[in-house]
Amino acid sequence: MDRTAQLTVRPTEGTLVYDPHDPPPMPDSLHRRAARVLEANWTGTSTVPSRGLYPHQWSWDSAFIAIGLRHLSPLRAQTELETLLSAQWADGRVPHIVFNPSVPLDAYFPSPDFWRSSTAGHAAGAPRTVQTSGIVQPPVHALAAWLVHSADPGLSRARGFLAGVYPRLAAWHRYLLHRRDLGGGGLASVVHPWEQGMDNSPCWDAPLARVTPAPARSFRRADLDHGAAEDRPTDLDYGRYVRLATDYRDGGYADGGGRFAVEDPAFNALLIASEHALARIARELGATGTARHARAERLTTALVDRLWDPASGMFLCRDLRTGDREGTLIPERSVSGLIPLLLPGLPRNTVAALLRTLRGPHFGLGDSTRLTPSYDLLGEAFDPHRYWRGPAWFNTNWLLESGLRVHGEAAAADSLREALLHTAADTDFAEYVDPYTGEACGALGFGWTAALTLDLLHSRPGDGVSSTGIGTFGMRDKGGERG
Repeated sequence: MDRTAQLTVRPTEGTLVYDPHDPPPMPDSLHRRAARVLEANWTGTSTVPSRGLYPHQWSWDSAFIAIGLRHLSPLRAQTELETLLSAQWADGRVPHIVFNPSVPLDAYFPSPDFWRSSTAGHAAGAPRTVQTSGIVQPPVHALAAWLVHSADPGLSRARGFLAGVYPRLAAWHRYLLHRRDLGGGGLASVVHPWEQGMDNSPCWDAPLARVTPAPARSFRRADLDHGAAEDRPTDLDYGRYVRLATDYRDGGYADGGGRFAVEDPAFNALLIASEHALARIARELGATGTARHARAERLTTALVDRLWDPASGMFLCRDLRTGDREGTLIPERSVSGLIPLLLPGLPRNTVAALLRTLRGPHFGLGDSTRLTPSYDLLGEAFDPHRYWRGPAWFNTNWLLESGLRVHGEAAAADSLREALLHTAADTDFAEYVDPYTGEACGALGFGWTAALTLDLLHSRPGDGVSSTGIGTFGMRDKGGERG
């Protein structure tokens, strides 16, 4: 029996916490409650974000879930990532959904019969034995793989975990760096709002306005069976999402010709973080990793050159389909533009400006908000309850907590950590919350909320080390060799 199952079926035994330095959990502790969520969402090979609303395996959800699972069962955490990567396409893309064939087609839309991955994606190398979507999500996976390995290096080495996932992760990054450099400036582009993960962000309003929506009668939204319409994307926006996905599918999932192409700061910051992680993995496997660290540094430079906006004091998205040769920065402030704070290689003045913006009136952290909102508090489109248009999310705040530690802001990180833990406890691990009040929104018992709660519980208040470990990437290791 692995540690996750032990924690849930033997609630009085206090010696089952993975980290021996942690205090044993009480029977109804937050630790045990989070473990129960992950046990309830476990399918045998992966973890669903939510049994009702999201009944399949999602790409970046699984990466965040693995980061938390490593504290309960390193084996399950490894299996989580291996299951996802086994559905990788031959061109290197990691699909944003891996469908469970036992789930009815009408339980989620777009369903496998919409994506038609094995036929429409044949030229791009979609797998024949598993059905997936054809788009991607942010590349958190190499970072997750390194952290999972670090939780139990002995088990990882015995199973050949890193040796098995490294070629797949390297191919994933090659796909993003080559097939998705649609702006020619070195950064990866997303070709659908769902790829960036912040599906309904106001950052997409202007690019989406050019897209003719699919007729409402041509699809049925399963999400409205599980959430209030006023908290979800509008039918108009959903119609545009469906149109973009349909066109991408009908074009054989070929990149470069669509009407939506955006360089996003969070997507690229996570790619950079994962490049640093791949360098660590390469060193563990006997290579140097030097080229990957250098690539991460070049990407950081490109991120600042192309997406930093001094007037806003943060990074902005770049719309590549405006008719301008270089594209145009989208003048909307979202949490995506703060997430590069987790990168250690940013210029000092950039870090200082990001910290001012994070704490200032647009995001209010430590002042007017409990957790960092997903969108500008002063923006015309701000809505504290509507999906990605204002609510606070646990994964983005976990990344910001890590970024604060990377840049020596331990007290602010501790405050954010405490706010995250209290909010998770008070909301039964809600999918997202009102940034002002902490009121629960979306699904309860949400996978990455529980997983990242576990990760924060295993971190130390006052610790100057980021939970991602990213602040040490590129630093001189014990052996003296620079990786």
